[in-house]
Amino acid sequence: MTDLAIDITGLTKLYPAQGRKEPKLALDNVDLKIPKGSVYGLLGPNGAGKSTLINIMAGLVLKSAGTVKIWDIDMNVDPRNAKSAIGIVPQELNFDPFFSPEKLLDIQAGMYGVPKAERRTKELLELVGLKDHANAYTRALSGGMRRRLMVAKAMVHSPPILVLDEPTAGVDVELRQQLWDNIRALNKTGVTVLLTTHYLQEAEEICDRIAIINHGKIIVDDDKENLLSRIEAKEIHFRLDRVVDIIPDALRAFHPVQQGKRTLVVRYSPNEHQAGAVIAAVQAAGYGIVDISTEESSLEDVFLKLTRAV
Repeated sequence: MTDLAIDITGLTKLYPAQGRKEPKLALDNVDLKIPKGSVYGLLGPNGAGKSTLINIMAGLVLKSAGTVKIWDIDMNVDPRNAKSAIGIVPQELNFDPFFSPEKLLDIQAGMYGVPKAERRTKELLELVGLKDHANAYTRALSGGMRRRLMVAKAMVHSPPILVLDEPTAGVDVELRQQLWDNIRALNKTGVTVLLTTHYLQEAEEICDRIAIINHGKIIVDDDKENLLSRIEAKEIHFRLDRVVDIIPDALRAFHPVQQGKRTLVVRYSPNEHQAGAVIAAVQAAGYGIVDISTEESSLEDVFLKLTRAV
């Protein structure tokens, strides 16, 4: 047994031309190593290859080359058990609107061959906050509840890996937070989570490690904190005690930008300057500081920098 929940090496997918001038290379020699017990983010622009990669793991798309191991099981050798080690929450809501959540999970567990005595229907409904709606029609559930039901549906066979493909798409802020809490709760039970999302704040909030895919290639795969440190840039917003007519020479080394009449924005690298030196320079120029706020580089900054460079 290895420490990897998902071990992908040299994964390639080439779609035939079918009316196009040439075949489409959706995945180009992708390597991906996802540790057991992690919350792993897979980010990328539309068409980058995220869905193709997930569909290959789900057995819905045949790969052109490479190896995929799920929980130490090679999909080439034992595809059935490899797929049973993973639960996938797709973007689309796909269940019968006339079933209750309890009935739906019971049927899904039966499809996976889970004996009745071992089914966790009530436990899963409580985990995703749907215990009080166990016998309601699924068509009567709100959008956020349906999303949470999809998570429970993917977990009926107790897979050690949960893949969430854009789980909070179209969900409001409050329900998104509830889904994040559900993901954290599952992860604490030992479930490895692979998350694809367009919400960079979401990945920054809950992921331990992040890979970015673009044009079918993994362009970065690193711990979240290491990624954020790639753009060592901070901003200090100074609200001054009077109007700034001319930027003082003492501040020009920090390349300040004036916003409005009394606000200066200084962007600097902590490797080159200390915040105290910037504040001292403002005061030395004769200005009083009425208010001060800071901003640090975000995952969005890193994402844009890396994807634009490819």
